Amino acid sequence: MILEHAILPVKPGREADFEAAFAEAKPIIAGMPGFIDLRLSRSVETPNEYLLLVHWESVEAHSVGFRGSPEYGRWRELLHHFYEPFPVVEHFTEVLGVRPEA
Repeated sequence: MILEHAILPVKPGREADFEAAFAEAKPIIAGMPGFIDLRLSRSVETPNEYLLLVHWESVEAHSVGFRGSPEYGRWRELLHHFYEPFPVVEHFTEVLGVRPEA
């Protein structure tokens, strides 16, 4: 499993529109082969920045499967015009995890 990480710098004043568009786009990514889950969080200190975390079964599920799919065109149409500058996307593998004891 890998974790996709992206800081999404949304144009100031467009946050509500972005959140509505993301809600519309969410089923697109959720329906992709290799998708596990996602989390979208908004910065407290910089309210027009969002953190997108997506778990995929592999880097290829994201970079080839999702980005190479016809559905990605609709994702791009819904979301990419909100970003200034365009986000950098990176992939991570877990090194260490800690969970509370039961």
